[in-house]
Amino acid sequence: MPIRPMTLTDLPAVNELDRLSFSLAWPEGAFAAEMRNPNARCWVLTEGNQVQAALVLWCVLDEAHIATVAVHPAARRRGLGRQIIRAAMDAAIVEGARIFHLEVRAGNDPALALYEQFGFEVVGRREKYYMDNGEDALLMTLRLEKTEEA
Repeated sequence: MPIRPMTLTDLPAVNELDRLSFSLAWPEGAFAAEMRNPNARCWVLTEGNQVQAALVLWCVLDEAHIATVAVHPAARRRGLGRQIIRAAMDAAIVEGARIFHLEVRAGNDPALALYEQFGFEVVGRREKYYMDNGEDALLMTLRLEKTEEA
């Protein structure tokens, strides 16, 4: 499935996808702001002309931070999350990224398993990180140097 940079015409679908995916969706206008952010890389995965997944990644020097990734509920369990994450990471590596970070809800076992497949490891906990229910976030990191030595 095509994975490409997010465009302004994608924003209604991306905002809806975010609302369907998270109890604490990004505010209206946040994705448009990220598209203007020189450090952000905004991606969508489409099927036909429908956005099925979206991802925002921030790149600064040799570090990249996955800010959000969402897959449409009707399209889950088909590997789309893996595809968009891999494409975004590959693009960031071309730009020089060697360390990747993300936060994930401590109770989100499917997401934890997915990130662990990429080699991410839990390196910290952010207590009461999520404002909607006070759930902790796990900070996960992937260092490419370590992966290459294994």
